[in-house]
Amino acid sequence: MKKFFAPVLIGAALFAAAPALAQGLGHTWIMRGQVIAVEPTGLVICIGKSDGAQPGQVLDVYRAKYHPHGTKSNLPNYTRVKVGSVTISEVIDDHFARAQITDGKLEKHDIVELRKN
Repeated sequence: MKKFFAPVLIGAALFAAAPALAQGLGHTWIMRGQVIAVEPTGLVICIGKSDGAQPGQVLDVYRAKYHPHGTKSNLPNYTRVKVGSVTISEVIDDHFARAQITDGKLEKHDIVELRKN
C-alpha cells in the first residue's frame, strides 16, 4: 500500500504546485504588469515582490493602440506602442510597487515590462 500511496501523494502535490511554479518561472523571464493608478507623486504598478520587483529597476511602458478596420488590411487590429519608461522607487508588497516616470506621458492601464538589457 505504501508503494502506491507515496507516488500518488507526490504527484498530487506537484500537480497542485504547477500553476504557482509556472507563474514564478514566467516572471523570472518576463516581468510584466500594468499601471493601476497615476498619482501626483508617481505611479502605482501591479508588479511587486512576488514578481521579483526591486527599487531601481527600469521598466518600459507600452500602450495598446487600436487600428480600425480598413486603415491597412495587413495591420493587426491592435499593436503595442512604446510610450515611455518608469523606474521602481518602492516595492509596496507582493503585488504592487510605486514608480517614477522617467520618460513619456503615461496613463492608467498602460503595460509595464522589465527592460531587457
